[in-house]
Amino acid sequence: MKAEKKQKEKEAKAASKQPESKPKDAKQTSAEADEENLDPNQYFKIRSQAVAKLKNSDNHPYPHKFHVSISLPRFIEKYNLLQPGDRSEDVVSIAGRIYAKRASGQKLIFYDLRADSVKVQVMADARQCQQDFLEVNGNIRRGDIVGFKGNPGKTKKGELSIIPTETTLLSPCLHMMPHLHFGVKDKETRFRQRYLDLMINSVSCSKFVTRAKIIEYIRRYFMNLGFLEVETPMMNAIAGGATAKPFITHHNDLNMDLFLRIAPELYLKELVVGGLHRVFEIGKNFRNEGIDLTHNPEYTSCEFYMAFADYTDLMSITEQLLHGMVKSVRGSHQIEYHPDGPEGETWTVDFTPPFRRVNMIEELENVLKVKFPAATELHTEETRQFLSDLCDKQGVECNPPRTTARLLDKLVGEYIESQCINPTYIVGHPEIMSPLSKWHRSCPGLTERFELFMCKKEIVNAYTELNDPIVQRERFMMQAKDKAAGDDEAQLVDENFCTALEYGLPPTAGWGMGIDRVVMFLTDSNNIKLHQIKLLPLQLHIRSRRL
Repeated sequence: MKAEKKQKEKEAKAASKQPESKPKDAKQTSAEADEENLDPNQYFKIRSQAVAKLKNSDNHPYPHKFHVSISLPRFIEKYNLLQPGDRSEDVVSIAGRIYAKRASGQKLIFYDLRADSVKVQVMADARQCQQDFLEVNGNIRRGDIVGFKGNPGKTKKGELSIIPTETTLLSPCLHMMPHLHFGVKDKETRFRQRYLDLMINSVSCSKFVTRAKIIEYIRRYFMNLGFLEVETPMMNAIAGGATAKPFITHHNDLNMDLFLRIAPELYLKELVVGGLHRVFEIGKNFRNEGIDLTHNPEYTSCEFYMAFADYTDLMSITEQLLHGMVKSVRGSHQIEYHPDGPEGETWTVDFTPPFRRVNMIEELENVLKVKFPAATELHTEETRQFLSDLCDKQGVECNPPRTTARLLDKLVGEYIESQCINPTYIVGHPEIMSPLSKWHRSCPGLTERFELFMCKKEIVNAYTELNDPIVQRERFMMQAKDKAAGDDEAQLVDENFCTALEYGLPPTAGWGMGIDRVVMFLTDSNNIKLHQIKLLPLQLHIRSRRL
């Protein structure tokens, strides 16, 4: 016994003097760990070289096709009832992006595979692999898109996994992908490289899912009411349908300047003239104006026009639509909104009908303790001077041109809109502010119009449509005078539309909603300027940094 013991000690001592040789897979794991510490440019170079070698092998890194038999959400739903340690006999194939890679010994590697906003663990076991285990897994890095074919199962700790028999690299990630733990914090990176933001920040992805649900709900709501969805031109010879400054483009073949549409209103009303009595459109509008927290030059809106209805009917439709949509999307008729970000003040917004109604002129008189000129006198120079003096007295800034409509709009924004947290209708708009609205049936000088505000911002504008062609032409002429005075947002005379009215527009009500703002509020985003709710926002062009 003593002799055997001495012999073992001698062999152990001799072995300790020899340099230890690492197994191949240990060297491979160490190399991968070292890569994570490289400079991003060095990582890109090394990874690109490795992928170039794969292109000359039998395992091309960009295969044409990979059959996915089940999505990751469905995989979880179907196999989550497996017991710890169980393994299904089903053979499935799944695919997604690798977010983490962890080696557990020489023959076992774990991956975090993500797709469709869910995660599935991959337990790559050399004993189950029908390929060269070290070669196949050695080519995979974080960020790669990979397909796995194998059996669903659960680990002894109860983690649902797939145990692959075949692993296929589908598209390598050449760059060093950010870690989930640290995320993508830099705003410039998030918006210029939106794909990185979507990969890493699940909150960003959920906002765009919510946006899609909102648009789907709006579309379904109107189609259930018998409305027809239509498309109208994006380029117009005249910028009409709203009070805004347009973008100008040039048509080479026709050699003429055209305007990107600021609203589809006039075209949609022409369709009502033609007999399509319930129409709506969801699409882009473009307004060449400033960018701030709640304004963006390119935005999405929904407009609908309903024959044989007036603005009171639209109030009921608006309340039903928003109450149902908020309940469907958020699960409650109340939401919490943080106008200054998550750490700031919290507003609780209640969408329970009926919404509050505020008369514009009456409310201004109550707040400012002054008597306004009669509604029938609001178009006069005396009224304009009265409003100009009132703005100066109250310290309300209004840049030139100081037209009556602009001065009134500034006062409303300062003293009424700023008080609208819960959905609130502002009614009683003067004719000079509403060139396309029908005159009020009982209050001369005013129109049958409402604007819906919430969280201090407008989200809906609607009115009983003006269908008298003579009065419409007069209103256009008033707008043309404002434009001549320097108001870039005033409308021009649209003779084609006036001619359409001469054929007869039935009593009609029209409505428009800014979808981007609704999404902003329902996803608790406080910034359109920073494109929190725009999937692929406009960015200033920068030259490539790669030589």
